[in-house]
Amino acid sequence: MNVGLGMRRTILFLSLVVLSIGVWAESPEKKGLKVINKVNAEAYISFLASDLLEGREAGSRGGNIAGEYIVSNLKMLGIESLNDSYYQPFEAYGRERQKKGRFQVHPDSITQIKQDTYRKLALNNIIGKIEGKNPNEYVIIGAHYDHLGVDPLLNGDQIYNGADDNASGVSAVLQVAKAFIATGVQPERTVIFAFWDGEEKGLLGSKYFVQTFPEIDKVKGYLNYDMIGRNNDETKPTHVVYFYTASHPIFGDWLAKDIKQYGLKLSPDYRPWDKPVGGSDNASFALLDIPVIWYHTDGHPDYHMPGDHVHKINWEKLVDITKASFLNMWNLANEKNF
Repeated sequence: MNVGLGMRRTILFLSLVVLSIGVWAESPEKKGLKVINKVNAEAYISFLASDLLEGREAGSRGGNIAGEYIVSNLKMLGIESLNDSYYQPFEAYGRERQKKGRFQVHPDSITQIKQDTYRKLALNNIIGKIEGKNPNEYVIIGAHYDHLGVDPLLNGDQIYNGADDNASGVSAVLQVAKAFIATGVQPERTVIFAFWDGEEKGLLGSKYFVQTFPEIDKVKGYLNYDMIGRNNDETKPTHVVYFYTASHPIFGDWLAKDIKQYGLKLSPDYRPWDKPVGGSDNASFALLDIPVIWYHTDGHPDYHMPGDHVHKINWEKLVDITKASFLNMWNLANEKNF
């Protein structure tokens, strides 16, 4: 009887040793992937695309609430602010609304606009970071959090909820931030998590950031999301467009390898581009020759329409894109050469 008890204790001890070795041996990437899921995505997107936020138009009450919500989540995740505050306030100026022209953030343009009757917007980028071992290099992951607001003259639904555009992208940045924390490993490069304001009015937030960030020359790469939760063709539910800077073909290799290794259900349309300057906030970085990765799932009938609602999101694809992009960011943050 005593021999049996001793044997059971030995087996239990050896099992715990094997289990602990397995946990210890688990890679940081796998630890990060474990915390990316549909539950988190639904929570983030459902709040941001709620009718109560009234379409999150830049400078509106709903837009400001969205910004505060993002800041609260960064604090809960343990993400530091980039500077003294998570908020990066800035102003955008535009001509009187009957005159042509978009809002501007460049000082020279603002000087010209101020010579006549003008409009002014008070906006906020939201920016957090995980400090890297190398303080002289940065990588950035970003998505815009504003949308189109409300049109009170519309018959029927008057709110442009923007579940796909771009609450989907915001959810991915927050999940990737959570995944980096879950790895338990300090990255080699500092990772900046950026949530841009005023994208729908002319990429205002990202333009302001690249104009004013004093160490923009130390940014080694930027990953962008804009609309990653819908199907352009319902017969192709795994479709995703993967834009990347053509001079960095390894970006394409990374995605192909990770899809195979981790069994991600994605069918990428690989689109290397000499300088990815179209479509979204990636343009602000590409114009400075910063290498870019941009995830996008193409347009759909609800693009910039009131019908961009939460229940239409393809959750499985959204989660797998988020996982793939976390792995991209892990490489951007840690690979010495790319």
